[in-house]
Amino acid sequence: MSPLVSVIIPCFNADRWIAEAIDSCFNQTYSNIEIIVIDDGSTDNSLEIIKKYEKKIILESLPHKGGNYARNRGFVISKGKYIQFLDADDYILPEKIERQVHFLEATGADIVYGDWRHKHHLPDGTSFLDKVEISGTQVDVVESLLANWWTAVASLLYRRTAIEKSGDWDEKLCAAQDRDFFLSVAITDVKVVYQSGCYSIYRRYGNVTVSSSSTPIWIESHYAVLEKAEKKLKQMNKLTIKYRYALAKSYFELARGSLLIDNYSQYLRLLEKTLIVFPDFKRNTTRPLYLIIQSICGFRHAERIACRIVLLRKSFNSIIDSFLSTKKKYGITH
Repeated sequence: MSPLVSVIIPCFNADRWIAEAIDSCFNQTYSNIEIIVIDDGSTDNSLEIIKKYEKKIILESLPHKGGNYARNRGFVISKGKYIQFLDADDYILPEKIERQVHFLEATGADIVYGDWRHKHHLPDGTSFLDKVEISGTQVDVVESLLANWWTAVASLLYRRTAIEKSGDWDEKLCAAQDRDFFLSVAITDVKVVYQSGCYSIYRRYGNVTVSSSSTPIWIESHYAVLEKAEKKLKQMNKLTIKYRYALAKSYFELARGSLLIDNYSQYLRLLEKTLIVFPDFKRNTTRPLYLIIQSICGFRHAERIACRIVLLRKSFNSIIDSFLSTKKKYGITH
């Protein structure tokens, strides 16, 4: 008999999408599947929709404790040899699980990931599928994840034993949960393989950008993920030069993100962290002036100059915006 696959779907206020997520599991060409839906205290019509499937799925309705708590609870009650995590607003194509189970069985690997694509939903009610995002073979998945490579949660299929070795989804994280979880599993000497083909759809809504209110949370969460991975690699005596450089690259990206939201103290803290983890760090950029300064004076001095330029540019733009706003307010046209 084919091995059992557990699909774990956490749901919080996803009444617009949850039926499509569940139906995409029923539409799989692979039949030996248990579908576990954990309703995380939804206040919309999600639970009523899920209950329509009640005789065909495993359902638990819990007080709202977050998606990671729901995923962990789903894993506890699951019985599958293989685990598919699926967010309530995403869906998978019919051949996804069958292809990946056969691939894991044939290769003896612990984790397989594939390609994926965004489905964009616009304010006018229309939607479209974007180009396929090719995840590609990663020579070292841990290094890639540390350096900010990413693949959609739905594109992965885990062997149960790999998850049991690594620990749970981190319920303290407000963002970057998927990066953290994949990292925590990949670090534990598991075999991770890539299988080409796009069978996972990841939704985006409108013209999505990280808002100024959520950017600090995003940066702090990714910083926490990196520090956690760095500590674990040190404990395992695996913090090699390539991992140090990958960490430094991500710390620097977070530093620049902090600068763009005017958190200068955090920018300096993350910049220092970059150089602590990799003292010889050099920024890889196509800007010739930066490269010249960096090659002559070093990374730290080049970054000081770049920082001043960024701050001056922001101040100048603020003055121009204020001037134009004043003109508009008083009806000045020249």
